[in-house]
Amino acid sequence: MAQIRPFQCVRPNEQVADRVAALPYDVYNRKEALEEVNREPLSFLKIDRAETQFDDSVDTYAPQVYQKAKELLEQAVADGTFVTDQDNCYYLYELTMDGRAQTGIVACASIDDYQNGVIKKHENTRADKELDRITHVDTCSAQTGPIFLAYRANEVIQSIVAKTKTEAPLYDFTSPDGITHRVWKVASHTDVETVQKAFASIDSIYIADGHHRAASAVKVGLKRREANPGYTGEEEFNYFLSVLFPDEELMILPYNRVIKDLNGYSQEDFMAKVQEVFEVEVSDEAVMPAKKATFGMYLGKTWYTLTAKEQILSNDPVDGLDVALLQNSLLEPVLGIHDPKTDKRIDFVGGIRGLQELERRCDEDCVLAFSMYPTSIQELFAVADANRLMPPKSTWFEPKLRSGLFIHRI
Repeated sequence: MAQIRPFQCVRPNEQVADRVAALPYDVYNRKEALEEVNREPLSFLKIDRAETQFDDSVDTYAPQVYQKAKELLEQAVADGTFVTDQDNCYYLYELTMDGRAQTGIVACASIDDYQNGVIKKHENTRADKELDRITHVDTCSAQTGPIFLAYRANEVIQSIVAKTKTEAPLYDFTSPDGITHRVWKVASHTDVETVQKAFASIDSIYIADGHHRAASAVKVGLKRREANPGYTGEEEFNYFLSVLFPDEELMILPYNRVIKDLNGYSQEDFMAKVQEVFEVEVSDEAVMPAKKATFGMYLGKTWYTLTAKEQILSNDPVDGLDVALLQNSLLEPVLGIHDPKTDKRIDFVGGIRGLQELERRCDEDCVLAFSMYPTSIQELFAVADANRLMPPKSTWFEPKLRSGLFIHRI
C-alpha cells in the first residue's frame, strides 16, 4: 500500500517557468553551474547550487552557501517569481524527447514507505553525497529536486492522466536541450481522491533515478521527527517530492564503458580471450546492440559485434544483466577491473552521448570501448524485488526531470 499524497506546491509563475526550470544539480561541476547561472539568471540552479553566488575562495559546502540558497528561495517567493498553490493537488509532468513522451504524477511519497520497503531501491548511496542535499533541504526547509519513481502502469491512474491532459496546461515550453515540458494541475477533489486510492492499491514503487536525493530527504524527515517527538505522521517532513512514471512509458538508455588499457595484453592476445566467451564478428559500422546479451566493441579503430556464449549467460536478476555479463566474463577476469566504482582504468559514457563519443575517447585517452544494450525497466524491477543491487552505472535515464518547477515545503 503506497502512500502517495497530493501537496501544496510552490512553483514558478507561468511567465518565467521556462527560465526557472533547471537540470538536476549534480549534472554540473562548479564551473559549468556558474556558466549556466550567468547564461540564465533566473535558473533554479542558483538556488540548488548557491556556491555560484560566491567566488572560488568560498567552499562549495560552506554554511553560508546553504544560507544563501534559503535566502534566494525566500526572495523568489516574495518577489512573485514563485507562487504557492493553496490546495492539495497532484500535477502531471510530461517530458517529450525526440517525439517520445512520458508523463508522471507529481506528488509526495512517504518516508515510511522508503523505510519499510514499499519504495524499493536498487543502488547504494554514499554518505558524503547525501550530506550536501541533507543540509540543503534542512536549511531551506524545502525539497527542490524531485525523485524519479516508477510503478507498474495502472488503468485508473492512466484514465485520470488522459482526462487531465485534455485541459490547457499550466506550462508548455521547450528547454534549450530540445526537451518539451508540459505541466497540468489535477485540481478536482474527486480526481485527487481517485489517484490517491489507486496508488494505495499498488504494493511496490521503485526508485528509478535519484537515490541520493531520496536518502537525503528521508534523513531530514527522520531528523525532524527526533526534534518533534509528538509528531503525528501528517507533517510535510514525513513526505518527499517525487514524480511517478508508469513503467510502460519509460526509456532507459545504455551506459557504455571505455577502458584505458588492455592490462598488459597485446591486441591479438586480448581478442583471443574475448573469443573464449563471445562470438565475435567484425562490423563495417559503429555497433549499437540490437538485443540483450550482445555488445559493441571498439578496438584498434575497428568495431566488432560480440554475442555472449551460452556458458556465461545467467537467469539471476543481477548476474544476468548485460552490465554484469561484461563485468564478470571480461572486465574483471581479463582486464583486472575488480571494482568498477573505484578503478581509474574504466570510465562510463551515458548513451545520450552516442557512439561517436566512444570513438573520440579511444582516440584521446582510452584504447577500448563497449557499447551496451540498455537495461530494461523490468530488469530494474526484478533486481529491486529481489532486494539486490544493480552493478554500478547500469542505467541512464533520459530525459532528466527539471528542478524548480515543483517545490515541496517541509
